[in-house]
Amino acid sequence: MKARIPNQGDSRANMMKKIQDMQEEMARVQERVEQGEYSATSGGSAVSVTVNGKHEVLSIEIKPEVVDPEDVEILADMITAAVNEAMRKASDVMEQEMGKVSGGLGNLGIPGMGF
Repeated sequence: MKARIPNQGDSRANMMKKIQDMQEEMARVQERVEQGEYSATSGGSAVSVTVNGKHEVLSIEIKPEVVDPEDVEILADMITAAVNEAMRKASDVMEQEMGKVSGGLGNLGIPGMGF
């Protein structure tokens, strides 16, 4: 006869409940972060870009004095830099917020838990 560990079923049920609660909280956090807006500037605030947490560009503002028809490449570089920085900010916020919820579970290699 096998010895049974007391409350093993309860322990598994509690663990599954905690995992389910964490997944629900992660979904709420993801939705909140995706709805957030993240901005960055470049060229001494000559170019400003705002993205959301889904990495969609919401706006690009360009100060008229930086528009030089003879040197469009610099303007393109400033836009690229601002977009990349805004996207990085959005990604960093998602990673930080999910890390708070998961408590480092992403390091365990569990599918869907790494951010």
